[in-house]
Amino acid sequence: MKTQRPDSEPSEASPARQGIQSVELAMTVLQALEEGRGPMSLTQIATASGMQPSKAHRYLVSLARVGLVAQSPSSGHYDMGPAMRRLGVESLRRMDEVALVSEHLPGLRDSTSHAVNLAVWGDHGPVVVRWEYGAHALPITVRVGATMPVLTSAMGGAFLAYLPEQLTTPVLCEQLEVETLDAATRERVDRIKAGVLRKGVASTVGGVIPGITSVAAPVFTAGESFPLVVTLVMPVRGVTEQDVERLSSELLTSTRAMSEVLGHAVDLHRR
Repeated sequence: MKTQRPDSEPSEASPARQGIQSVELAMTVLQALEEGRGPMSLTQIATASGMQPSKAHRYLVSLARVGLVAQSPSSGHYDMGPAMRRLGVESLRRMDEVALVSEHLPGLRDSTSHAVNLAVWGDHGPVVVRWEYGAHALPITVRVGATMPVLTSAMGGAFLAYLPEQLTTPVLCEQLEVETLDAATRERVDRIKAGVLRKGVASTVGGVIPGITSVAAPVFTAGESFPLVVTLVMPVRGVTEQDVERLSSELLTSTRAMSEVLGHAVDLHRR
């Protein structure tokens, strides 16, 4: 009978490919703590992780031994341990948010056939940092590094909805060359923000470049960093309202997946 050498690579059918179930179960306990948003009792953790209390307790004991979980001496409740905090800090330190999101842009471009860009918030407004050309010709493309108008661009609308006013208002005043925003502009800003928060996306038709429809959605991060914004750019001609709705839905699905890759807690909590 032929035996496999201990140091040889397992085959596709090998049980080693299935992983270690106890590690996966331990992760459900940690996820229960994460989604609990604070210290939890054994009963709460067991319920959230779908385990019997006795089984959950055994995992908690092991996780506490390696510092991933800590138990309060006074309340007996469990929370993230010091090793977990160190891992989290180091993970954030290593994370290049723009690079991680950029890896998803070609897939979105290919699935929609339209151009895709990525923007970050800069000192003077939204800045385009990535551009993926689509299959459809556009009257003009925006160069990487360009700063876009806040009020008339789709990406600007997405930033308006999810950034604090103390950041966006000074930039708006600078771009509009005014000292303060008048009532009409404030009403327009409020309208844009309400629409984005209701639909999840910002959209413009010819807002910056005539003949172009743009739809933008935010990508949220794990920490306190500003969101990034991904925008689909398409020619007005040949794109119906139904197309825009379908593409908006696809964009939202994609940006939510990107947010999850960056460790954004809200989407994970809603699952």
